[in-house]
Amino acid sequence: MSLAPHGSESPSIRSIARPVYAPPNGDRITVVPDISEKLGLERGSLSNAPVQWLAFLHPEDRERFRTTLDAIIDHKKGRIGDEFRFHTQSGRLLWYALRARPVIGHDNEVIRCIGTMAEITEQKLSEARLMHDAVNDNLTGLPNRELFLSALNSALKISEPDGLKRPTIFSIDFDRYRLVNESHGLQAGDTILLTLSRRLQRLLKPQDGLCRMMGDQFALMLMSEQEPAKVAAFADALQKAICAPITHGREPIELTASIGVATATQQGVTAEMLVKDAELAMHQAKRHGGNRIEPFRPAFRAAGSDRLQMESDLRRAVERNEIELVYQPIVRLTDNTIAGFEALMRWNHPRRGPVSPSEFIPLAEETGLISKLGLYAMNEAANELRKWQIELGEMSIFMSVNLSSAQILHQDVAGDVSSVLARSGLRPKFFRLELTESVVMENPERAVTLLNQLKSAGIGLSIDDFGTGHSSLSYLSRFPFDAIKIDRSFLVDDGPKRDTLLKALVTLGLDLGMSVIAEGVANDIDAQVLRELGCTYVQSFAFGEPRNAEQTFRLLKQQLSMVKT
Repeated sequence: MSLAPHGSESPSIRSIARPVYAPPNGDRITVVPDISEKLGLERGSLSNAPVQWLAFLHPEDRERFRTTLDAIIDHKKGRIGDEFRFHTQSGRLLWYALRARPVIGHDNEVIRCIGTMAEITEQKLSEARLMHDAVNDNLTGLPNRELFLSALNSALKISEPDGLKRPTIFSIDFDRYRLVNESHGLQAGDTILLTLSRRLQRLLKPQDGLCRMMGDQFALMLMSEQEPAKVAAFADALQKAICAPITHGREPIELTASIGVATATQQGVTAEMLVKDAELAMHQAKRHGGNRIEPFRPAFRAAGSDRLQMESDLRRAVERNEIELVYQPIVRLTDNTIAGFEALMRWNHPRRGPVSPSEFIPLAEETGLISKLGLYAMNEAANELRKWQIELGEMSIFMSVNLSSAQILHQDVAGDVSSVLARSGLRPKFFRLELTESVVMENPERAVTLLNQLKSAGIGLSIDDFGTGHSSLSYLSRFPFDAIKIDRSFLVDDGPKRDTLLKALVTLGLDLGMSVIAEGVANDIDAQVLRELGCTYVQSFAFGEPRNAEQTFRLLKQQLSMVKT
């Protein structure tokens, strides 16, 4: 019996149509052209009795092949459409697809099967890769969210009857990872994520699981430990593994994580519910500053719902320009005249009313909206000051805008500032940026480079909340600041050392060639103390509350008329 080859290189298969599990004498399978040597076998090895031929198939494929062939012979109709694997002598598996049909004789018996056999190894490998990529993260190779939830649901079903094996879920989100991406590049960020994922995997036992949920958020299923004390010890080990420095180039990078923990304590809980509880606890840890482990509490569910709604509302507010700027005067101590303004963001929520900046600014930083908000604030503030100058004439009044850590690490923040000034027509000397001490010290090398660029462009620079951070004073001389703002906490304290500390801070700023702005001045007595120390400016509610653009314009107009008279 001869068979037509399937393609120029694909071999054919020919078989005497008898049950291959009990072939009579003379039954043979013939493969033309011969592929024995490709499998590392002696030439002609595959043209043999069915029992010997099937021995070369993968054990998992033999029974299926027998069953299919038997069905064709018994029913005297149908087709064989099968895929199976051959073992090579080197241990490699080669996939082949068989397409064959029976040939019926005059006596209505099957006399042979005829068909073609084509190698499909590359196709099978591609399918396997696609299947892997569909359920695994491309960077870390870890299961993705869908596969993790499936495994967790299986674990929950197993644990329900006796309640002895309860899964504990850890939701892990790395603090300030986005800043690492922005300062060191995406490739470095990927390397760090890969390093951290391997560290976490080394803590696991076979029954545990780890997945990358999205971005820098991971989820871990702990089944190997059930006692609360051992679960807590595992959580501590998890935190220590994350906090260990990672060397990138010559620079050690230290990350912390916000970790939420939720254990399945009730029957009927689903994987989605348990993961959601752990994520709510993680967000609570992040709201408290990060670098902490937060066990889930039912009260978090209401807070989590509020937070998701708040995030959605904030995105809408940014898109619709619903964030308003108000301007607080910075007053010159020598004559109590306005020297400048600090632009502050305010959000009047349509349902909740005024939302505190201490609430929505951290949310904006966490969700990545702070860059849009910061650029919006610079544009609005520059445009307003330029409008006032056109209306009232050139005034030597500056506008100060806060710069967040996300913006300072942006690759082209200097270009953004230049574009803002070019569009508004405002001269650089009237524009000032404020950075907190903690923001500067978060990445001092990047900060020095950026601040020098801004300084070269003529932009004024202030360091805010000075004296509250943990920076070295040696860094201060490296940064090209024009002004320091003394934090209000130094003025609230009425202790005997207050005036000594104030004198030291004012003297330090003046000796470094900077102007000094004191925040939170409550009364004329404090103002007089600062004036005698040589402090340049004050900024507080006692010297001027934040006002909207229209009210601020009227205030400037009033001051200008008083100067003229």
